[in-house]
Amino acid sequence: MAAPVMTIDRFLRRVARLPRVDLAHLPTPLEEVPRFAEQVGPVRIFIKRDDCTGLLLGGNKARHNEFLLADALYQGCDMLVWGAGVQSNNCRQTAAGCAKLGLECRLYLSKGHYSLEPQGNLLLDYLVGAKVEFVDAPLGPELDALLNEKADEFRAKGRRPYVWNRSRVVPRAAISYALCIAEIMQQMNQMELKPDAVYVCSAGSTGAGVALGKAVLGLQCPVRSICPMTWPWDIPQALADTANEAAALLDIPNRLKREDIDCTENYIAPGYGKISPAGSEAMRMLAETEGILLDPIYTAKAMAGLIDDVRQQRIASGSVVVFIHTGGLPAVFAYPEQVLQSSHR
Repeated sequence: MAAPVMTIDRFLRRVARLPRVDLAHLPTPLEEVPRFAEQVGPVRIFIKRDDCTGLLLGGNKARHNEFLLADALYQGCDMLVWGAGVQSNNCRQTAAGCAKLGLECRLYLSKGHYSLEPQGNLLLDYLVGAKVEFVDAPLGPELDALLNEKADEFRAKGRRPYVWNRSRVVPRAAISYALCIAEIMQQMNQMELKPDAVYVCSAGSTGAGVALGKAVLGLQCPVRSICPMTWPWDIPQALADTANEAAALLDIPNRLKREDIDCTENYIAPGYGKISPAGSEAMRMLAETEGILLDPIYTAKAMAGLIDDVRQQRIASGSVVVFIHTGGLPAVFAYPEQVLQSSHR
């Protein structure tokens, strides 16, 4: 039997039990984009503007860090040991949150195929005072292990690091996007509308959070995660597991199964961190019709998935579709030639 649906007010009270710091500009706007929708197909499209969360040019990690940095402070930590790719939005907003809260930030950035020139997100990491080290370890378990080794080194020197630990960090970050679903439902109610579909770019905590929010709050529409990358594990199962760990933190009875997760890896090509033709089309269309930027690596590919679903009539004519814009805009400046070339084909 499914767990009972929780009211938004009751859910907010449950979340309020957790440590949290004020970092994001919330609630973010929910903006209809009719000129863009005219080019996509016979649907209404609303963009949840999480590119406007503040904290160094916005994005979904501002929501995450309200819980993660609060957890760091709650544990008495004096620094963060964090890492991802060179053009990581996560690291950029985490470094900004550390600056705001007076925590030292150590970033270990996987070199991959990226330029190490100070541009895009990397430039902003430096500007907010993060201490950056480039590493060869690829994203995933190898980089996770390196971060824990670095944290042990700092502990041996008497420091108190808060380290990227998947089992602790990811469920807490997911809670922030269950809250985002609550915001969307409230804003839709004010417009006397109900969404027929919600789209987001995620293969991790954000996607787990929106799936949990749908289940807990009784949102009666598909919530689809467009994966920007592959991982060496079963992504739908991992999202369900993360949602369940988040529910346990909140003492909520809902539990998700793998089949409850709607996600696709069909729009990653030509690879993580690489611009796709369909993503470029989505970027150009939204910029030219609404003056709103997508980033080339994450949200552009997710919007391409939404566009494809409309064009293939997987979304019914007349539907109300919400796209959660998770930010990432500094990456536009890290790929200027590729973005311009792909946008003018």
